[in-house]
Amino acid sequence: MAIPDSYSFPDFLLSDEVRQDDIHVLSFQSTEDRMRNKIMLGHHLFSFLMEGEKRVYYAEKHAVIDNSQFLLLSSGNCIMSEKQISDDGMYKSVMLSFEANVLSSFFLKYPHVCADKPENNAAGEPFLVFNKDGFLRNFIDSLWLMLEGGKPLSRHMKQLKFEELLLYIADRYPQQLLSLRAAVHETQEDIVIRKSAETNLYNNVTVEELAFLCNMSLSTYKRKFSKVYGITPAKWFLQKRMEMAATMLLARREKPSEIYHKIGYENHSSFTQSFKQIYGLTPSEYQQQKLTVQQ
Repeated sequence: MAIPDSYSFPDFLLSDEVRQDDIHVLSFQSTEDRMRNKIMLGHHLFSFLMEGEKRVYYAEKHAVIDNSQFLLLSSGNCIMSEKQISDDGMYKSVMLSFEANVLSSFFLKYPHVCADKPENNAAGEPFLVFNKDGFLRNFIDSLWLMLEGGKPLSRHMKQLKFEELLLYIADRYPQQLLSLRAAVHETQEDIVIRKSAETNLYNNVTVEELAFLCNMSLSTYKRKFSKVYGITPAKWFLQKRMEMAATMLLARREKPSEIYHKIGYENHSSFTQSFKQIYGLTPSEYQQQKLTVQQ
């Protein structure tokens, strides 16, 4: 794929069907030297350089990165990036991009990792530079190997690798992670909305009941929920529950009759109807088809 002089990341590298995802793991390699691009960052981005050299420029800051380092770039910024091949004639990198809601969910799930407040000079940095160690090199290699396998990574696998990375950074680079948290601007009501959704994701509760628990009218809850997540509560719960159902059917090979109650459904038939709405197949048909392809 030819890289244009100016593009929006990650949209340029994504197909239409996965462009709406909130977390991506991507690889890039080239033998072209001195590639210079203007990039508009739509996601936060970890950029892991494996071969070659990268120069990154902001309005008031720049950095030169080799394969002993990696970058965290903040979304909503425009950068200049210049890529240079290695002595072996190759530029090679892995990228992990994510939207702010993925970061917010991480801090809700692991509140203990950022109990302190960030130092004044830590907040608002356009990018952060980290040095690799043995663990991080193996982590990056694991991303590359999974992508090289050619099989798309599931949402749960991408989230697992994202959390693995951030938990390690929290232990080794706590102030840098605090800086990243400072970039997440959410009101207290936004946090309440997220907690109500993510702690009740697999519980048999209605949107009306969630609105009550948040001390909001139903219309207010729906409006604020859509502002936080970008979709309605009904669609969000449907997508998330069906993603978990698909994982349970394939990775755990559980029977449809064994899982519907685990993801918040009262009966098998309503679960089957919802699953077919997302995947176009019944849970049994989906499981049989996918497992047959894997064999």
